[in-house]
Amino acid sequence: MIKGKRKRIELKEVLKNELKDAEFSFYFERERAISEIARLVRDARLKEGLTQTQLAIKAQSSQTVIARLESGSDRRIPSLDLLERIARALKARLMVSFAYKKAA
Repeated sequence: MIKGKRKRIELKEVLKNELKDAEFSFYFERERAISEIARLVRDARLKEGLTQTQLAIKAQSSQTVIARLESGSDRRIPSLDLLERIARALKARLMVSFAYKKAA
């Protein structure tokens, strides 16, 4: 076996190159949004000291829906209606915003 030096590539370099592809970028940002929603809902629920079942009842949903949403593994993006119900159940206000790319 020939031993040679391996070039080390950092993840941020790979992403920088891959994100130039429009399709990859679209799906990457979609996954990022799903993960962020999952984290925000879970963190807010825990802050209020609620179980998934308690939140589901308050949000007129089911524990299964909350669990899927919090796992971030459900490829469906939750509806604004569901997110609004969850926000109200958590005594919060749903906020939606746009983040603009920096000019090159």
